[in-house]
Amino acid sequence: MAKEKHSFLDKFTGSGSSLPERGQPRQMEIYDEDVETEVQIPQRQEQQREEMWEEEASAVDEEGQLTIDVYQTDTDIVIKSTIAGVKPENLDVSISNDMITIKGARTQDNSIPEENYYYQECYWGSFSRSLVLPTDVLDEKIDATLKNGILTIKLPKADTTKTKKITVRGF
Repeated sequence: MAKEKHSFLDKFTGSGSSLPERGQPRQMEIYDEDVETEVQIPQRQEQQREEMWEEEASAVDEEGQLTIDVYQTDTDIVIKSTIAGVKPENLDVSISNDMITIKGARTQDNSIPEENYYYQECYWGSFSRSLVLPTDVLDEKIDATLKNGILTIKLPKADTTKTKKITVRGF
């Protein structure tokens, strides 16, 4: 039985004459290229994992990036972050123009030899995160608290809808 060649449009729209009856399963053609690609994917993934591991190993002395959640209420912009193991006096939160920066460091107990670890996924060392604020805030009313390892920073929104009347003086 000779196979009929169909154009791309026939295959795409299903208008070819060799299509099965309604309700019958279609047979799919598998090309050698597809099989080769499937075989190569695991090799590529393994290579990518090795490259990522090498990058992480070379980045040991770099500063870590703090993960944050940022949301708004009617009156505040709120930033939350898990900062377990850091004392409040070891945190530096600063604001400049429309950017807030959080810096700190986690110190590790070095009494455990590295070869005794099964897993070591926690980040130890200095970290920071800078964020451009989505709206103007009142700098003098910012409140930062650290409770149960969660840093919460409340930044009161500046009321930009108010218009302030300015008196013009004449000379």
